[in-house]
This record gives sequence, C-alpha cells and structure tokens, in this order.
Amino acid sequence: MKIILTETIESLGIIGSQVTVADGYARNYLLPQKKAVADTPSNRKALEQKKKKFELQIAKEKQFAQEMANRIEGVNVTISAKVSDEERLYGSINIRDIIDALAAQGIEMEKRMVLLKEPIKFLGKYQVPIRVYRDVEPEITVEVVSEQ
Repeated sequence: MKIILTETIESLGIIGSQVTVADGYARNYLLPQKKAVADTPSNRKALEQKKKKFELQIAKEKQFAQEMANRIEGVNVTISAKVSDEERLYGSINIRDIIDALAAQGIEMEKRMVLLKEPIKFLGKYQVPIRVYRDVEPEITVEVVSEQ
C-alpha cells in the first residue's frame, strides 16, 4: 500500500515522503496512529500545501540532532566489570550498561540509538556510534576497566 508519512519514522523515511509498506502495517498501525495517510490525489494536494510546515519541522529535527551530536561527540564512559585472569569479562557490557553509564553523566538516550554491534567481552577502549538522526552518528568512547 502506498502511503504518505505525516511524521518521521526511522525505518521508513522522513515526514512528507511517499513510501510503499505492507497493507497490514498501514491499516493496523500507521493509519490508526495518524503516522501516515493514504497516497491519494487529494492527500497529495494537501501535502503540497503543508510542505513548508514539514520542511520547517525537518529543519528543527536536524538542528536538534546536530546540537545533541555536538554534546555527545567525544564523551568518555568508563564501565568497571569483573574479569578473569585472561582479561576476559565474566559477563559482557551491552547497550543497557552503556545507557546507564551515560545517564550517570546526565545524557539521556533511548536503547535504539546505541549502535553496539555485539556485546563487549574484553577490557579496553571501544568506539561506539550513537545514532541521533539519519546520517548523524557521533561516537563515544567506552572504556572497560577491571573492577577491583
């Protein structure tokens, strides 16, 4: 089903874009939640009239994302964990641990924003990207140290 997004959805696109999604996804989620409207000539015409409003909202989102990225860029997070003799962690450092450490520094973010490919299992320094907005991904440094 072809729809027009009325708000930015990360997995689909930005506000005002026309996308094709599964019928059930559109009928059961996007349309009832008012996150999208059906792609009809009348809705396209209404979209053109609201285009300036959408562009202004996109600009605000990008500006906010850039400010957040500047605040996050270069942040150092230190997480202590129990380790074995071979400097291997008994558990692992995952996204939740990183979010908690950032929250302790006064930086709040959602779980989906942290782009950790796999859990950290060894001591050391790691660069972890944070997705703030589409194409805005500052990196933070996560240092895993021994808990003594």
